[in-house]
Amino acid sequence: MARPIWNGVLSFGLLNVPISVMSGERKIDLHFRMLDSRDKKPIRYERVNADTGEEVPWKSIVKAFEYKKGSYVVLDAEDLKSAAPESHESIDIEAFVEAGSIAPAYYEKPYVLVPGKKADKGYVLLRETLRKTARIGVGRVVIRTREYLCAVFPQGDALVMNLLRYPQEIVAVEDYKLPTAKPAGAKISKAEMDMAEKLIESMSAEWKPGDFKDEFRERLSKVIEKRMKAKGVTHSIEEEPEVPEDATTNVVDFMSLLRKSLATNKRTPAKTPAKKKATASEKTATSKKPAGSKRKTAADRKAKITRKRA
Repeated sequence: MARPIWNGVLSFGLLNVPISVMSGERKIDLHFRMLDSRDKKPIRYERVNADTGEEVPWKSIVKAFEYKKGSYVVLDAEDLKSAAPESHESIDIEAFVEAGSIAPAYYEKPYVLVPGKKADKGYVLLRETLRKTARIGVGRVVIRTREYLCAVFPQGDALVMNLLRYPQEIVAVEDYKLPTAKPAGAKISKAEMDMAEKLIESMSAEWKPGDFKDEFRERLSKVIEKRMKAKGVTHSIEEEPEVPEDATTNVVDFMSLLRKSLATNKRTPAKTPAKKKATASEKTATSKKPAGSKRKTAADRKAKITRKRA
């Protein structure tokens, strides 16, 4: 079962609907590893100092902004924390806009919102109201440490959240030199227009996503399968542990909250949950190495390889 990105609430007006944010896309790209052609061992990329060539441990790495070529300002954890958004587990709807008013270029990444326990009524209420009014909820959401603009809309029985690009992230079409309509631009005859319309009409069909497949991926997969049968390989798959469901939900008087929302035009911000304890893997990743231990530099390894060859 897929893991939720996080469990929280979908907030609009004074209503908070418990939800789980699930990924709405499936990566099917074929990924390749870089191997050493001599012994077919994986290549490891290292963090090295650009001047000395020595490997740099994580504890010695800091974040910096290059404000001009070769000049940096270093930011510490407190600097980054001061700019981080406060609400980490809520989708805060700020406005409802007409469904067709958001241009396709703004849509970036889809997620599926799954209702929490005892949250079906609020979930269905919002979904069906959006469908009936042909509206999309626009708000903000924090995923990991970054705040995004987002749109929430119905799709079948689901509420889907799609991250939106900000206007400054989109190149305006006016920035490019494009042909205009006649008479100043390209002149198109009536016969040409009629013929183009007939062609489009003859190719018109109902949208069926399943009819379109990644043919390059399929051909490449067959090549890989052929290679695997010829060479013979072994592999193992580790199963991920299931994540327990979040049972912290409440029964809500929707009519009362709707009336209050209409009267005050305000919403109740979601409570920020307590910080989660670090996992064992995170503790291991951040633990310090024993005193006196040293890593071999890239230069040491290169020298060792040279001696072996000699």
